[in-house]
Formats: sequence, C-alpha cells, structure tokens
Amino acid sequence: MQVRDVMTREVVTVGPDTSAKYAAEIMAGRGFAALPVVDDEGLLVGIVAEADVLHDRLPRDPRLHLRRDEEERDAPPPLLVRGVMTARVHTVEAGADVADVARLFVDERLRSVPVLEHGRLTGIVSRRDLLAALVRPDTDIRHDVLRLVEGYTGAPGCWEVQVTEGIATIRRTRGEPDVARAVEERALHALGRTVAGVVAVQVLPGPGGDAEEQPDRTGPLGMETSA
Repeated sequence: MQVRDVMTREVVTVGPDTSAKYAAEIMAGRGFAALPVVDDEGLLVGIVAEADVLHDRLPRDPRLHLRRDEEERDAPPPLLVRGVMTARVHTVEAGADVADVARLFVDERLRSVPVLEHGRLTGIVSRRDLLAALVRPDTDIRHDVLRLVEGYTGAPGCWEVQVTEGIATIRRTRGEPDVARAVEERALHALGRTVAGVVAVQVLPGPGGDAEEQPDRTGPLGMETSA
C-alpha cells in the first residue's frame, strides 16, 4: 500500500509571513497537528506544529510563581510563522510504502509528514490516516482483494476470499493456475498486501494443492503475526 492511497490530498498550508496566531487558530479549529509552510511558488519551506506555536506563548501566572527577588519581564514571542516553524522537514514520497511511514512516525515520534511528488507538495499523511486504513470494514477489504485476485489471474468465480480483523485468507476453489503454484501464491501474497486495511495475508492450498503447506503470515511491517 502506497502513501497516495491513504494521504489527505486537500492540504491546508500557510506562508512564512502568515501570523503565528492565525496558524494556531487553524490547527485548533480544524484539529490539525501541523501545517506545511510554502513560499510564493508553492514550494515547501518548512512546517509549523502545535508545539511550535505553544512555545513561550503562554506566560506564567505571576500568582503561582511570584518571588520577591525575581522580576518577570515578558519578551514578545515571534509573531510570524517564519519565526516558529521548523525548516528541516521530514517528507515522504507519494509512492512510498506506508509501512516505512509507520516506522518513521514511531522512530521519530512524528504525528504527520508532508507528501511530495516530483518535488512539489501533493498531500499530507498522518497517524490518523494510517489508522483509518487499518479500521476499514472487512467487507470492503474483501471486495478489493477479490477484485485484484480475479483481475490478476483472469479467473473470476474461482476464488474464495475471507477477511477477518484485516487478515485476508485466499483460496482457489477451482481451476489450475497458468503458472507454477508457488509463483501464483507469491503473487497473491503481494497483491493482498497492497490493499488498504490488510494486516496479513494467508494463501491456502486449492484443489490438488499441498495440504501441509503453511500459510504466509507476514504482516505489512515485515513482521510475523501470531497464529
């Protein structure tokens, strides 16, 4: 599954000279964790996050921190986005694997990243987008897996596909593959893992197959799932 399959395409952006307070209003009002910052030519130049506009923008209550030997002097915080944004931005390509993006979110403790295509901003992908893919109804996932399997094999009506909690089970019910069974099964594993919401794929032996063959239980992050 690629980033373009799950990303948000309608991206709200701000410019470097946008008011930092206005950027905060957008994030608070629309539930965004961060906003891409673009220049006049639409090129990505930074990102402004909730933490950026919170920094030094909430003065301490003097009633709670009053000390006779300490006098508080408030220095005004930066008023424009350019003064609070992060210029070095983590980005991903639209064709990137969502499994790699999930690892990036976990390893770098990110909540969202801008998506680029041919060097230009084309979307934004967040943890929520990845979660939305994981919670797709099993019936929708089954429909997509079956469509891909029948399209690839050119054998409609010859497949049984079941999906439970995102685990797709594929079995040929009749007919013989045009290629070696092992080749077809590898292709079915790969096809299944391209569908949003699939967390693991199992291919069961069909007519005349090896009943002792163990199903592949490799999840989308390359880790083995439990039985």
